[in-house]
Amino acid sequence: MKVVDLEGKKVKEVKLPKQFNESYHPNLIKRAVLVIQSNKRQPYGAKPRAGLRYSSTLSKRRKRYKGVYGKGMSRIPRKVIWRRGMQFGYVGATAPGTRGGRKAHPPKAEKDFSKKINVKERRKAIRSALAATLNIELIKKRNHQIPIEFPFIIDDKIETMAKTKDVKEILNKLGFEKELKRCEKKKVRAGKGKTRGRKYRKKTGPLIVVSKNCKLMKSAINLPGVDIVDIKNINTELLAPGTHAGRLTLYTESAIIKLEKDKLFAK
Repeated sequence: MKVVDLEGKKVKEVKLPKQFNESYHPNLIKRAVLVIQSNKRQPYGAKPRAGLRYSSTLSKRRKRYKGVYGKGMSRIPRKVIWRRGMQFGYVGATAPGTRGGRKAHPPKAEKDFSKKINVKERRKAIRSALAATLNIELIKKRNHQIPIEFPFIIDDKIETMAKTKDVKEILNKLGFEKELKRCEKKKVRAGKGKTRGRKYRKKTGPLIVVSKNCKLMKSAINLPGVDIVDIKNINTELLAPGTHAGRLTLYTESAIIKLEKDKLFAK
């Protein structure tokens, strides 16, 4: 595969490592992504004593204090609101369907959502997702706007870029202007998610894969839709967002070298 400089001109040819030779396994990629998403899920649930934090015992036995024997009242648990001698005013409580009562089957915080996947399966899924990033048909299915000469590898100089405007200018020169414009569009989410910290629905744009922790890690992340990751930390969710493989991915030359040298995700 050809390596291009920051101007978009061809510099040399590089042979891709064997990790890109994996065949496309959509079911395995989907499973690996769902495992990551389930392990990231935050536990939530109702307070264990919610709706039960008051006395609501009600006796139906004869001559029992605070009893309702012979009063023509149903067996719903009730709490005392007022009292005049041996006369009591009750209101339904505790039971589901009563005001302030417990929920019948609330979500429980102790529930474990985590899932497992075999190491060899996870690595195979990553290799398959890596190979899918070079498949033009899969990339177009994800509605990415790609340049004519894609795919290619970027020169290592991009890792030294410290300003977001410089990174945007370079990506425009490489032919990703339409893709960046596509990612700038966002729309207001329908439903209650608007009040829960996810008001906007945003597009997923290019993924930039680098060889180490560099200046680009901070500058490129400010571009809408763009993600950046170290090659050793890559996973199927980044390569296949929403379980759909074929994300528009840009690799630096040193990231490809590191992938082959360290035998990352190999068999």
